[in-house]
Amino acid sequence: MGDFGQDDMPPMRTYAYTGGFFTQRRIRRIMELSGHPIRFGLPNSNDCVAVWGNSPRAHRGITVAQKRQASLIYVEDAFIRSLFPARQSATPPKGLLIDRSANHFDASKISDLERILTQDPLDHGGDLQRARDAMARMRSSKISKYSAHGTDMPDTRGGYVLVIDQTRDDAAVLASKGDDALFSEMLYYAQENHPNQRIIIKTHPETRAGKRAGYFTAAHCTTDKISLYSGDASIWDLMENAIAVYTVSSTVGFEAIIAGHRPHVFGNPFYAGWGLTHDAFPVQRRQRRLTAAQLFFGAMIRYPKWYDVYTDQLCEIETILDQTDEELRAYNEDRLGWNAQHIRLWKRHHFRTFFGAYGPVRFRTTAPTQPTMIWANRATSQTQSTRVEDGFIRSRGLGADLIPPLSLVTDKSGIYYDPTAPSDLENLISQGPALRQDQQVRIERLIARIISSQISKYNLSGTPIDLPDGHKILVPGQVEDDASILKGCDDIRTNLGQLKRVRADNPNSIIIYKPHPDVVAGLRLGAIDDDIITQYADITASTANISDLLSKVDAVHKMTSLTGFEALLRKIPVTTYGTPFYAGWGLTTDHGAQSTRRGLHRDLNTFAHRALIDYPRYFDPITKTACPIEVALQRVEDNRLPPPGPLNRLLAKLQGVFASATPFWR
Repeated sequence: MGDFGQDDMPPMRTYAYTGGFFTQRRIRRIMELSGHPIRFGLPNSNDCVAVWGNSPRAHRGITVAQKRQASLIYVEDAFIRSLFPARQSATPPKGLLIDRSANHFDASKISDLERILTQDPLDHGGDLQRARDAMARMRSSKISKYSAHGTDMPDTRGGYVLVIDQTRDDAAVLASKGDDALFSEMLYYAQENHPNQRIIIKTHPETRAGKRAGYFTAAHCTTDKISLYSGDASIWDLMENAIAVYTVSSTVGFEAIIAGHRPHVFGNPFYAGWGLTHDAFPVQRRQRRLTAAQLFFGAMIRYPKWYDVYTDQLCEIETILDQTDEELRAYNEDRLGWNAQHIRLWKRHHFRTFFGAYGPVRFRTTAPTQPTMIWANRATSQTQSTRVEDGFIRSRGLGADLIPPLSLVTDKSGIYYDPTAPSDLENLISQGPALRQDQQVRIERLIARIISSQISKYNLSGTPIDLPDGHKILVPGQVEDDASILKGCDDIRTNLGQLKRVRADNPNSIIIYKPHPDVVAGLRLGAIDDDIITQYADITASTANISDLLSKVDAVHKMTSLTGFEALLRKIPVTTYGTPFYAGWGLTTDHGAQSTRRGLHRDLNTFAHRALIDYPRYFDPITKTACPIEVALQRVEDNRLPPPGPLNRLLAKLQGVFASATPFWR
């Protein structure tokens, strides 16, 4: 990671004369981490001056650098910036391009990026595979420079030529000698090269938002085959249905290469001249021929400085893709706002922060004008609302103690613990595509991390326990009025019934019974008298750590407990007596009735990716933003989780009095 030729160079005193370097903390921090701490004053010949692209105020820094014989560095947003353009939203950039030679978009000079693309070997197999994986990730997740999008697609029947507009007098346009005449010339050639074909002119997001004018207007739609599109569709969807892409110097041209196009380029952007574009005005010095993966590696992995907001450190592009994916999912699901029904009072503040970044969350029972969500166990078979439930890595502490969750699942089809109807998770498992190589790598690392850090749903501390030699079976107790038992169990529906069955089937095994923490705390139903437990279990492990137990047992038998899934991650044989979400896929030995919808066998990596990455949403309690699962794991590992407030602690204690009347408090 790092820009050309300075990865190992010591920090340089860096001066700036543009307000944004001082007022925008993110920019200042990335500069500091990249070896360019910003300061006031006048430089000497050993220092450098930072300027922002070709902004109207860049001349200040250029003038000072010339007079003081200081070096210049050129700074710009990286090619994945944010959901919205800077003028439309105050969201800071995810990374910076810090160039010691020239602006990357100015072909009149040779930038560090051009040197990378010209001189670096760009032939390492691992590097190029990373590039291919990242390109596939951008396409599948619809991540672009400005990633926010909606569903307002134009008519795609018969295909079309996609012509990209840009903002008037943008620095990248002016560097390519772009003006009204050049944009009109591009439109003319699009018509000449594709006679009788529809042409869609895509306006810039800032133009759509009314922030800056573009070069094309309705006046350019001189025939019924030319239309101006100002909708919010993803640029990836637009390019997928396009037969050709035309641009002057937009980053969309680079994204078109990633999408498999060979765009027609009428300016001199960084991606032109490498054999991947049709160039109207070639840059003669660019004679090297690159693959799309080589171009991508140079421009997106080698050149930028990416910033991880959760760790406050520089990072790799894979981290940025993970984070942008979660951010984009939250935007797409929450931008219309939510009407939340049957959400307990203690959960409402957390719901507002979890789901309210892009639209309001209201709590009402009247007919809504926005999408409706409902806590899953309050929904009926006729409910059309999105169901909400805790995720599989929830917190450090019990939900019954009113500790807010790190993860929640939102399910439009059903809910994962109810096998009587399909759920989004079931559909992801049965219908989702095969994992890409980068997804395989990610889930393998994730599983290894969960095991090594002993992460579970509640991450409770516990007492280590020594177990005798012999075949050891762990039987996790459950809350007996839990919805997963009510929906997913038939013959065996109680902890005692489960224990009796396990002992009957395994008379010579050592059986370890671990009561559910909520039951031990007296908060939920499911307790068994100690003298009865000893008739069927050899050991009662009430205070043991579940992850420690899983590392010492040979098998897990349970009704629908999530511990069965945690055991599968550790490759421990699992026997089920109900129909949990992980039963019926060829991963478990199942004695309960299984859904006919789950006839397909799935490998553990695919199953875990769907259950841990694709299905839940994660929330960082430190930054108060949507986050990838890796951040949630880090918060658990570091124990950087805000404690529940005093009111929550008081309510949690009162719950013990009403443990048999959960509808009143849960």
